[in-house]
Amino acid sequence: MTTQDASAIVSLAGQHSRALDELGRLICSGELGPGSSLTLETIEERCGISRSVARETVRVLESMRLVASRRRIGVLVLPDTEWNLYDPQVIRWRLGSPDRAEQLASLVELRAAIEPEAARLAASRASSEEISELIALSGQLWAAGEQNDHERFLALDVEFHARILGLSGNAMFSRLSGLIGQVLVSRTEHGLVPERPASEALQLHADVAGAIQRRDPDRAYAIMRSILVAALDEIDVLSVDAPSVEA
Repeated sequence: MTTQDASAIVSLAGQHSRALDELGRLICSGELGPGSSLTLETIEERCGISRSVARETVRVLESMRLVASRRRIGVLVLPDTEWNLYDPQVIRWRLGSPDRAEQLASLVELRAAIEPEAARLAASRASSEEISELIALSGQLWAAGEQNDHERFLALDVEFHARILGLSGNAMFSRLSGLIGQVLVSRTEHGLVPERPASEALQLHADVAGAIQRRDPDRAYAIMRSILVAALDEIDVLSVDAPSVEA
């Protein structure tokens, strides 16, 4: 492959990514509401892309169930009851919409139904080596929070929660790590986290790791549940002062 060919591929990938992001945001914000129809020609013009890139963009949107292609109609925007709400990109677009606080709260409620049980199972199923790594990770998370290192704290927080999902030994729980990671990232992006991690939250993360280490399933469940209840409370408070999003 020549350098010119490689550059062309990168350019097409960039066009596809931009077009997908633009249309995804318009649909998830409601600007392109259910029943709205597009054609490949209008997508080409709107996004400044080629026909082949427009087709690929539509294909990805169809895989997310945001749109469906209909003969003699074009590309039809589907109602949100059809969307793949677990797709990380759909989550990101929905959290960029004007009702992001409501969307985020529903996602945290989902986490509250899953993560405490994952912590409970981890306390019974994780190996000693895996638990040792979790304890070390909780220490790093604590240090990043104490140092107010936002970027490192976020990365470690995503890893911490993903690790517990994995330690549950439940493959279905593990598959939710991308969704939960996107929720944590979007909370930060939209200013729905405190300026500095609360010492109580840092302690709770250390405590849930400790409960798993002690092989105390009920305690691990209860502490993880309290982490997520606190997250819901933070969203309720911070969403009042968060900047609005233009549709």
